[in-house]
Amino acid sequence: MGANIRELAIRYGFLLLLAVMLVYFSIATSGFASPQSAVFILQSVSITGILALGVTATMVVGGFDLSIGSVATTAMMASSYIMVILNGDALTAIAVCLLIGIVIGLVNGFLVVYMRVPDLLATLGMMFLLVGLQRIPTEGRSIATGMSLPDGSTATGSFSPAFLALGRHKFDFLLPNLVPVSVVVLIVLAILIWFFLEYTRFGRMMYAVGSNERAAELAGAPVNAYKMFAYVISGVFASIGGILLAARLGRGDIASGNNLLLDAVAAALIGFAVLGVAKPNAFGTAVGALFVGVLLQGLTMMNAPYYTQDFVKGAVLVIALVFTFALSERGKR
Repeated sequence: MGANIRELAIRYGFLLLLAVMLVYFSIATSGFASPQSAVFILQSVSITGILALGVTATMVVGGFDLSIGSVATTAMMASSYIMVILNGDALTAIAVCLLIGIVIGLVNGFLVVYMRVPDLLATLGMMFLLVGLQRIPTEGRSIATGMSLPDGSTATGSFSPAFLALGRHKFDFLLPNLVPVSVVVLIVLAILIWFFLEYTRFGRMMYAVGSNERAAELAGAPVNAYKMFAYVISGVFASIGGILLAARLGRGDIASGNNLLLDAVAAALIGFAVLGVAKPNAFGTAVGALFVGVLLQGLTMMNAPYYTQDFVKGAVLVIALVFTFALSERGKR
């Protein structure tokens, strides 16, 4: 009997906690249960969720990517630089940002796979490199229409309306102008990466590489290629997040991506506890991002001090890890 209760707690405890939290905030705050509030929650976690899905891909092959936040910020700054300073169009800006994500992913993968640099150290080094690199062209200034350039001139370009629509346009769904583009992008990417990892041979082989790299290699799997591809996925997803962030803000703000890394990692790790799978998975990561969004939105609507939010996120992460590792290991014994 006790073992059955423990198994149920491991599998459904976190989803039950999410349901209880939704009910509590709906009762305790007016307007929380409205469609607008639900969409706002999704919008607030959309970029974090996209980055977290990229991190999940690297975790599937037994790696980790600490550079995602800086990749997203670099993409945001690059797209802003192309349109505002170089007078480029939206398509060029998007193409360059995606190329940046691919190149950074390849470099991270090369360092980890072929140079044998531990993934945390390789991606940490990349993070610091990008933090410095993205500030050099403008001497540490944020990029906005009409800004003064280091040479004394004024930027004459502006953000393309088509580009800004990626962050500001809303689709009609039940109500007019309800669902933002970023939410649609998150849902589409989550479904794609979930299907890819769970139902394709390539995705299952990535799990095999992360579970037992040596066994996968002996079975003839191109282990290095799978690991490289995982870091490319992470880089591209981070770039997409940076593009959406630039489109939402309408500027290249060097400080806007500061919390992206921690929030994305928290969502990915919370995903381990969803349904008790105790492994990186796209569905769990999406639920983890939603969980963090619901929690922070509820606390905000209850007028909880902003400085308590990081503490609460940390507490939730600890609880998720207890569900994932301590309870599951005890169940195995």
